[in-house]
Amino acid sequence: MNTLFGFTEAQVTSFGLTVGVGGLMAYMLFIIGQLAWESKAGKFGTFVLFLALGLSMVGFITKLIIEKVIEHRIDEKRAHTTPPPASAERQTPAPTSLQN
Repeated sequence: MNTLFGFTEAQVTSFGLTVGVGGLMAYMLFIIGQLAWESKAGKFGTFVLFLALGLSMVGFITKLIIEKVIEHRIDEKRAHTTPPPASAERQTPAPTSLQN
């Protein structure tokens, strides 16, 4: 099993997606705020900048939330269903001897 510092590839990828991209999104908010400050955009201009440039982040966050909800529902369904018995063969009764 390939690991990186004791973590599997799936764990490293999940961590990178949530924490790494979250950090980049926070940095993007800082850049948008600095852009609004330096251009003296005012309240409405700042709102428009954050709305227009920050809308893509809302889509990414929504995607993560939808994935977690679907994953949770799938796990619930798996917990409530019971697997079929190991031997699902039809059992026939043993023949009885014919004695008269």
